[in-house]
Amino acid sequence: MHAMGKKLTLAALTALAGTSLGGCATTEYVDKQVATVNERVSALEARVGQVDQAAQAANAAAQAAGASAQQANQRLDALTARVDGIEQRMAPKRARH
Repeated sequence: MHAMGKKLTLAALTALAGTSLGGCATTEYVDKQVATVNERVSALEARVGQVDQAAQAANAAAQAAGASAQQANQRLDALTARVDGIEQRMAPKRARH
């Protein structure tokens, strides 16, 4: 069992050495990575602002179109009532028996 313990200890030391050496990052590397991410975030923020403006403009146009449609429907209702009245006056009167 003594040989097994040596192998286990050697494996643990190898794993520890590998993780401790591979985990170091320089400040310059981190700064470059953060700068890249910041650039992408800034670009996305600008794009979101453009999309938001376009959405607000589309919403305003849709509201204006809805108001125009409502006015047109009101005028149509008024004209329909007038046409119905004219049709009733123009219809030939039935003779009474």
